[in-house]
Amino acid sequence: MLRRRYWLLPLCVLLASCRSHDQAPATAAPAAAASAPAAASAGASSQASYRGFGDMRFGMDEAAFRQAWSGELSGGAAPGSDCAMFAPIWTKPPAELSFMLEHGRFVRYDVRGAKEIAPGGGRVGMDKAQLLGLYSHDSMESPAKYDPGASQLRVEDKSGGVLIFDIGADGKVKAWRVGVPPQIDYVEGCS
Repeated sequence: MLRRRYWLLPLCVLLASCRSHDQAPATAAPAAAASAPAAASAGASSQASYRGFGDMRFGMDEAAFRQAWSGELSGGAAPGSDCAMFAPIWTKPPAELSFMLEHGRFVRYDVRGAKEIAPGGGRVGMDKAQLLGLYSHDSMESPAKYDPGASQLRVEDKSGGVLIFDIGADGKVKAWRVGVPPQIDYVEGCS
């Protein structure tokens, strides 16, 4: 019985010694990586910016937006509305990631899941104290419109983009969004 398992040993050694040419050893990690937010080290995405999301830039028309996304989207505008909400088909309601277009232009994206990292390092699930540590110098807090005890933290960028965090009464980030005025301030999305 032991002889049957010996053939696995050379295979395990061979697999362990194989690695990509561009993969650096674990001991060669740069010091800057240690100071990155925990979400970044957990494999979270960093496509978010004050100017858009990934290759999608605020102000793009719908055709350019769809080409930049290059994936399937669900959603659209309600009849008679110039505002549309789209979400990747892989997301479950409520959408962890959604995009707003108004008058045929990309104007905002909303995040309700912990996978994405906001510009500056904030994310869903973060404590309010941690959030204020990242954005205290250039943010303004205000009460939430519908939820007593909850608040919003607003961060404005010199590019014209605005980031808003929704903080629950429990002091945790529930969602965040980035966009341009006036659409960034639509509390209920397109509704």
